[in-house]
Amino acid sequence: MKTIGYVRVSTDRQAEQGVSLEAQEAKIRAMATVQGADLIDVIVDGGESAKSLNRPGLQRLLALVNAGTIEAVIVAKLDRLTRSVKDLCGLLELLEKRKVALVSVAESLDTGSAAGRLVITIMGAVSQWEREAIGERTRDALQHKRSNGECVGNIEFGYRLAADGVHVEANPSEQAALAAIRKLRDSGHSLRRIAVALNDGGHRTRRGSPWRLESVARVINQDAVGRQSRVVRVA
Repeated sequence: MKTIGYVRVSTDRQAEQGVSLEAQEAKIRAMATVQGADLIDVIVDGGESAKSLNRPGLQRLLALVNAGTIEAVIVAKLDRLTRSVKDLCGLLELLEKRKVALVSVAESLDTGSAAGRLVITIMGAVSQWEREAIGERTRDALQHKRSNGECVGNIEFGYRLAADGVHVEANPSEQAALAAIRKLRDSGHSLRRIAVALNDGGHRTRRGSPWRLESVARVINQDAVGRQSRVVRVA
């Protein structure tokens, strides 16, 4: 049985957590030996996310499937192939149409049977749910930190990191510049005119450089988002 292996990692950190390209390939070769398959090649996608099928290695694999030159595909784990249920269903449909079996070592699944196809689809759904649940928990955690006044990501103009290294506090010089920007903007001044007024008033950007219309626009947009976020937190 002519077989192709497929391995993928998205980050170096992931490679350190037991799913390195070498570890995946070793599992694939072992499975091919057990099944008596003729492992023609192991296709590699390094530094590629499973959120999309637009990966060089995967596209090469699909070309081989469509060409009818292989009979099976082996992966170390299902999420190495895709984390999307929609994409998984499309891949399974293509493989079934081309009469190519999909074997996943970690889940001990083989689409050579109807039961195997059912279970592998369910596993794909669980994998997508897990990814989305992690995303929701991360957003909730960041929102909780923001509501407690803790520093999350880049600090909004007008504020600085407090002495405790965790919370943010008002930056007097930036708050003065921010107040001037708000007043001038409310008075209908253009971005360029606001930049000139700030420079004439001795104000400087966070980097200590003169104000330009682009930097004024950036602060105005950031301030609008920050104000909305603070209103939501209060509500």
